[in-house]
Amino acid sequence: MAIERNMSLTGQPPVSINTTQKIGVLIGMAGLFILVLATLGVDLGSAALWLTISLTAITAGVIIFAKGAYANKLPGIKNDGVWFKSMSSRGVLGWLAGIALTGFYVILYFYAGVLGLGQGVDGANTGLIALFDPLSYFLKGSAASEWFVYGTLYTIAILAFGVKFMWKYKHNRYEQLRTISVMFFQTAFAFVIPELMARLNSDTFSLPYNDLKLMWPLNYYAFDQWRVDQFINAQNIGLFFLILGILTIFVISPFLTYKYGKRWYCSWVCGCGGLAETAGDPYRHLSSKKMSAWKLERWMINAVLVFSVVMTTAVISTFLGYDSTKYWFTKNTFLLSAGVFLVVMFALVAYFKRDQLKSDAFKGAVIALIITLGAFVAMSFLRFHEIQINAAYFSFGLNTNTYGLDGAMRSFYGFGIGSIFSGVVGTGFYPILGNRVWCRMGCPMAGILGIQQRLFSKFRITTNGGQCISCGNCSTHCEMGIDVRSYAQKGENIVRSSCVGCGVCSAVCPRGVLKLENDSLEGRINPTDVLLGNDVDLMDYVNNKKIS
Repeated sequence: MAIERNMSLTGQPPVSINTTQKIGVLIGMAGLFILVLATLGVDLGSAALWLTISLTAITAGVIIFAKGAYANKLPGIKNDGVWFKSMSSRGVLGWLAGIALTGFYVILYFYAGVLGLGQGVDGANTGLIALFDPLSYFLKGSAASEWFVYGTLYTIAILAFGVKFMWKYKHNRYEQLRTISVMFFQTAFAFVIPELMARLNSDTFSLPYNDLKLMWPLNYYAFDQWRVDQFINAQNIGLFFLILGILTIFVISPFLTYKYGKRWYCSWVCGCGGLAETAGDPYRHLSSKKMSAWKLERWMINAVLVFSVVMTTAVISTFLGYDSTKYWFTKNTFLLSAGVFLVVMFALVAYFKRDQLKSDAFKGAVIALIITLGAFVAMSFLRFHEIQINAAYFSFGLNTNTYGLDGAMRSFYGFGIGSIFSGVVGTGFYPILGNRVWCRMGCPMAGILGIQQRLFSKFRITTNGGQCISCGNCSTHCEMGIDVRSYAQKGENIVRSSCVGCGVCSAVCPRGVLKLENDSLEGRINPTDVLLGNDVDLMDYVNNKKIS
């Protein structure tokens, strides 16, 4: 029995955390306690001092805990008894953490007054939000909002848990580099630079808040009237950001996805992915690997993508008129052009990629195309700006200044997808559903990049089936719910639209079976022919195959 315990690949449940970890927990909880006191309205005195102490204590606590957990760890797999811990195995602590995170998101999104937003004299902040006022004045010259508080805590989480993640995978250069990347992009592009840009505003010039790495369709409001007006009113620099955003969608992103797969964004740049990889890492094994979850994932994420395309098209069409005697490029002309573009693109993909499209994927694509075209036809007959929204709709706290069916659906998208799904469920449910539930089920950016990756990218994960011992570490740690082991057992390349290229499956493999590669498109999806010998001259195949 003792020999079996010592040779176990999965490790044993930890008896207790060590002294260093206990010190880290104590320091980190002290920092959180300061935030709780501020939320409860306790007057702490100097907000700048106590905010500094709180954020420093939280960051230091996480780093000290990580040092105690991983400083003396040997290279190799990192199971660390995750299925034995209450916090990471849907135990009592896990459920409590999920409830606490979900509750925070609900209050942040819908009841910011509880946090002290504008609750003081003359609309001044109190409570937790007032605690962040000094930092907000330092960066952008104005009082904090609930979103500034959220952005600060979000960035602190990625930085602190990013250090923890790097310590955990200290012997894997790829994991360290991509973690440094998400830490940099979140801190600089999503937090510091946009806040500093606000200091450039004056009575005659207004530069919009702009997360430089956030792009459509993840940025679902990118082409809303108010957003476009902001960029136009910001003159040359605003037009630069607007044009850059369009180029990113149609040129930069497709090229990078072709070269490196969706990992260039989802695992190296995206803030949602950054939080999932760092703070959400202890819960990555909770992502369901069931076939039913995979089927639900495909329908949900593509439905959100279709909805995003339809809503964006509807919003852009409202910029155009109906009278063909006044405008040559009318609303109907735009909708017709968009429909023709989608049909032509679908026809080209269906023809040139027909060998890579399974029947169910092809049927799903046809259904999505029909729904999209049907929505375009409906738009051509409806004058959205003349349709008023029922007052009951706005009782949900949605955009009461937007009229018309397109505005109603756009507000619903922002409320249901942008707030509830990506925020409350996507992050609050880390301890219950895994760290990538939003990326798997609802992110339209992951959806569109996944289609490009599956059909047009050089990226794949190659496998050496002869070395696989079927330990299952790769599948267990796949946050996207991919049964990696089934591919490795067959020596089959992993080419999945959902794969974000995080590389953890390779990092936890004890035999070096998995390797992330970028190669030619030829031979990328070829395993079945080789395994079964169907219509393949194996000698020709071997002679022509590139050695990577």
